[in-house]
Amino acid sequence: MSTVEEQENYSNKNRRITWEGCSVLLDINDGDRLLFSRLTAGSIVKIGNKNYPLQPLIGCPFGSMFQVENGANGPCLSRVIPTAEASNAEDKKECDSKNESRDNRALIDNNTAQTLTGDDIEGMRREGASGNAIVEALIANSATFENKTSFSQEKYRLKKQKKYAPKVLLRRPFARSICDTYFKKYPARIGFLRVDTLSLLLSFANVTAHSDVLVVDMIGGILTGAVAERLGGTGYVCNTYRGDSPSSIEIVRIFNFGDEINKRIVRLPLADFCASSNGDSKDIELPQAASGVDNSTIESQAASGVENPTNQSDPVSMEETTMSSEDGKPTTETCALKVHKAAKPGEKASEDAIKSWKENGFSSLIIAAPEVDAWSIVKEVLPFLSFSAPFVIYHQYLQPLATCMHNLQVEKMAIGLQITEPWLREYQVLPSRTHPHMQMSACGGYVLSGTKIHNDNQPNKDFVLLVCYN
Repeated sequence: MSTVEEQENYSNKNRRITWEGCSVLLDINDGDRLLFSRLTAGSIVKIGNKNYPLQPLIGCPFGSMFQVENGANGPCLSRVIPTAEASNAEDKKECDSKNESRDNRALIDNNTAQTLTGDDIEGMRREGASGNAIVEALIANSATFENKTSFSQEKYRLKKQKKYAPKVLLRRPFARSICDTYFKKYPARIGFLRVDTLSLLLSFANVTAHSDVLVVDMIGGILTGAVAERLGGTGYVCNTYRGDSPSSIEIVRIFNFGDEINKRIVRLPLADFCASSNGDSKDIELPQAASGVDNSTIESQAASGVENPTNQSDPVSMEETTMSSEDGKPTTETCALKVHKAAKPGEKASEDAIKSWKENGFSSLIIAAPEVDAWSIVKEVLPFLSFSAPFVIYHQYLQPLATCMHNLQVEKMAIGLQITEPWLREYQVLPSRTHPHMQMSACGGYVLSGTKIHNDNQPNKDFVLLVCYN
């Protein structure tokens, strides 16, 4: 199959079904363990002290449930398909739980209720018993299980199932699930950005289709990926940065974006942006190479301050072919084949896009740079924003945003300034036992939002504008 046909098949993939090479989120035991993995023929996941291949997950729809089993070739993951009988049994349990009058006051936990020993369980495992069979045996040999309430019985069953018959939920990585996972496991990598704060950033910045969003993303790429996901292949998300080395946006690869969205994620150094806005073009026209390499490829590789996000250089699409002429003599010629390469997020912005942004400005600005002073970065990138366009700044702490807000007011650069502290409370929603979670995040950072205005050093005009706005 040719490369073009492979790309067409890739574009026509059903995004609700996994394919080889895609990134997935594995939810083990209902949130007890979350991890990202790339599905390949040789990828594995370690659960307990055993390794399980992920080959059975390829081609399954997102949301599928898998359970651990002992197959003929060793441990494996087997898909669990819910049945109507199981759903009816759960509904019956809920009805019984509402009408029961039992309680656990007479139960004494002295570790003597279970008659099945550890050696017995190991013997069942050696004989090839499944995890569900071990759980049922533990329930049958418990002297107090029948006297417990239905809530306690379900908790006991779930506890043993997580230990002896763990289950894996195949989840699709998108902005919310990725942000939740990183916030629980590695919050420092995303600047302690909580999912409700991320939604506020997108809402305050008015990120909609066909928007050109300027982003300062120094939190791993979660913000860039969330903006690109909402744009859906329309508009552009331009990630700007200081210096020669851009911040990492490796999290964008987890979103499984196609070429239409990846080519809308571009990068541009802040120094080049300032040079473009001042009209000092540093672009050098390179002559056409004799080998047939396209100028755009050479310029993109020779552009200063742009690095490949995967740290791998793409080979030039050249191929030497041997063709037979009519007289039977082979003739060898070198030709440039237009082989389609998958678009990678974070390529340099095109000159047409830079020219358009220079003339019209960006439609919104989002800044998430916890390691940089908020005011120092705002005064550099705010001029690239179009007038009456919204901007939003995220920071883990309040003081940098308060200083930035004061400076924006003094310089009369924006109106409608406000600092928002997101607040989130999670609830457990179950029959007859709905309550807030016992452990929750205390703080989700702070958000400074506002609207850029035109300042031509005329105080009276600015005063009139403020009065009209209020």
